[in-house]
Amino acid sequence: MQTAVVILNWNGEKFLEIFLPFVVKYSKTEHYDVIVADNASSDNSIDFLKKNYPSIQLIFLEKNFGFAEGYNRALQNLDYKYFVLLNSDVELTENWLKPIISKMETDSNLAAAMPKIRSFHEKLKFEHAGACGGFIDYLGYPFCRGRILENLEVDENQYDSEIEIFWATGACFVVRAEVFREMGGFDGDFFAHMEEIDLCWRIKNAGYSIRVFPQSVVYHVGGGTLSAESPFKLYLNFRNNLYMLFKNLPLTKLFPILFFRMTLDGISALIFLMNGKYKLFWVVFKSHLHFYKALPNLIKKRKTAKKLKKISNVNEIFKQSIVFNSLILRKKQFSDLNF
Repeated sequence: MQTAVVILNWNGEKFLEIFLPFVVKYSKTEHYDVIVADNASSDNSIDFLKKNYPSIQLIFLEKNFGFAEGYNRALQNLDYKYFVLLNSDVELTENWLKPIISKMETDSNLAAAMPKIRSFHEKLKFEHAGACGGFIDYLGYPFCRGRILENLEVDENQYDSEIEIFWATGACFVVRAEVFREMGGFDGDFFAHMEEIDLCWRIKNAGYSIRVFPQSVVYHVGGGTLSAESPFKLYLNFRNNLYMLFKNLPLTKLFPILFFRMTLDGISALIFLMNGKYKLFWVVFKSHLHFYKALPNLIKKRKTAKKLKKISNVNEIFKQSIVFNSLILRKKQFSDLNF
C-alpha cells in the first residue's frame, strides 16, 4: 500500500460508528490503509475501535494536540507516498479516491488535492469547509467555489471542471507525503482552523500545484468538534488568519494588508460590543493580543518559509475583497466573481 487514509479522532465515537464502515469498505476496493490517530479521547472511541475494527492501526497521542500538531505527530513515522487526512464526520462514496491518486501518479508537481465536498445534511448543497475548491481574497478571507461567506450553492454540476485551487480542505486533504515533510507539515501553533490554508499557501509559494477533482464526491457533516457559535472557534479563526498573513504575504504587501485587516477586525469587535456580545468582543481583542505576543516566533517562521519560496505571486488569490463583493455588490455565487 502506498496510500494511508488517516483519521484524527477526538471524542468522535458517534462519527466513527456512522462513517468508518464506508472508509473500511472502500479501502478494500481502492487499495489504501486505514489508520486512526487518537488525540487522547475521553469517550469510548478506543474501546469501540478495538472491539469492532481490530485490524485498523491505532496511533495514541498523549494529549489533545488539536488538528495541526495532532496530524504532525500522527504522520511523522508513517512510511507512505500519499497521505489522506480525513475527518471522522465524512461519508465517502464509491471511487472517491482513485481519480485523485491516479492523477498524482502522473503529475509529479501535483502536491495536494481534494474531492468535491457536499453537505451531509443537505445532500444537494456544497459544504462550507471546502465545497468545490478553496480560495482566499487579498485580505486573507477564505471562500470556495460553491460557497461565498455563509452562502452555500446547490450543486448543479456547475463546477465540475478539474481546476487549480488555492487551498484544499482539511476535511479531506490528499497530500504527497514528501511535500508535506518538505514544508514542515502543519503549523502546530494554529491548533485548529486555517492550518491547511497556511500549508497550502506555503505549497503554492514553493511552486507546486493544488487541484480539486469534482468527479470524486464526499459528504461532510461539519462542525463536529467546534460549533459555528463557539467563541474558541472564533478566536482561532481571527488569530490564525493573522498568523497566516504574516507568515506568507510578500514583504511589499505585508504591512498595508495586515494593517487594513486588523482594522476590519477592530470594526467587527466594535459591532460585537454594540450588540452586547461582550464575550465575542473579548475574543477578537485576545486574538490580536496573542498575535503580538507570537510575533518573534512568527518572524522566525517567515524566514524559514522564505528559504522554501520560489514564487511570490499566486494566481489563485482573489485580487478584490470577497466581503465587499458579497455584501455590497451582492455577488453570492462563485460564478458571479470577476476572478
